[in-house]
Amino acid sequence: MHPPDMHPSVQSPTGTGLLLSRRRLIGAGVALACAAHGPAVLAQSRTMVRIGVTKIVSHAALDADEKGFEAGLESSGFKEGVNVTYLRRNAEGSVARAEAIAQEFMAAKLDLVHAIATPTAQAVMRSGSRVPLVFSSVTDPVRAGLVPAGSAPGQRTGTHVTGLSDLWPVQLQMETYARALPQAKVWGTIYNPAESNSLTHLQAMRDSAKRLGLTLQEATVASSDQVAAAAQALVTKVQAITITSDNTTVASLEDIARACDAAKVPLFAGDIDSVARGAVMAYGLDYFLVGYSAGKKAALVLKGIKPGDVPWGPVEKFSLVINRRAARAQGMVLQPDLLARADKIIG
Repeated sequence: MHPPDMHPSVQSPTGTGLLLSRRRLIGAGVALACAAHGPAVLAQSRTMVRIGVTKIVSHAALDADEKGFEAGLESSGFKEGVNVTYLRRNAEGSVARAEAIAQEFMAAKLDLVHAIATPTAQAVMRSGSRVPLVFSSVTDPVRAGLVPAGSAPGQRTGTHVTGLSDLWPVQLQMETYARALPQAKVWGTIYNPAESNSLTHLQAMRDSAKRLGLTLQEATVASSDQVAAAAQALVTKVQAITITSDNTTVASLEDIARACDAAKVPLFAGDIDSVARGAVMAYGLDYFLVGYSAGKKAALVLKGIKPGDVPWGPVEKFSLVINRRAARAQGMVLQPDLLARADKIIG
């Protein structure tokens, strides 16, 4: 079994066992901390560590990331109220607010910053802070300017930065969704072009659609309050909708789901936390594990390893989650072979 911050080959959704159990992962982390770092953990407990946490917006995936980060740190001996205090901030979808938070953190004399999502991590970098930075839920750290140009997953940055990428397996996702709904030839997506993470995923989606002989209709939004109208317009033009890792859009996923329910247009997501919010299915990441892996990297930094010596990289554990209730609402028939391949079925 590969720890979540190693890099096994991406697997296709052909059976169970793709998702690493949170309970087993946390248990293993606790055992490792006790066995390998007992004295270090005790030493750290005598010092109160101050960690700033900044995320671009609150939605299920990023909230799970935040919880996972704290669980990863706790499994390594850093527990809130005992030897850690958190300064938690939410930019509420505003890049200007993210910049203000980054400036606040500059003056806060923090020991470490955890930046959740690309815009907030970029804001921290632009602030000029040299406080150790651990990013997570960042699609393309190179394109975002968080790691050196040409840096590859698994490499050390040599800077004050390390973290976790949440790059989705877009080709595998599109193949899985197209097989599940073979009659759909025109697909749609909604994204905010101001998010560099979305542009990376969008290009991969365009390439995948072309290879599969599908047409991709695109709708753009500048803020979450535009998502509902964009979804209502898009469902009149397409046979299915799939969403990128766009925080603006994912924050309003319920608005898209309502439009899809009304028009009987199936909705597909890329993170498993969005399935319970109204998507028919997702072959994607568990963002708790993304955060957990970032927390383990943060623990290494707090124990004295330079951030630039802790390799950055992706989490490559994916699972197939299906929502039968959403499928019924959106007029999609789930075939038995698809259900048999699912790692989890709800509804």
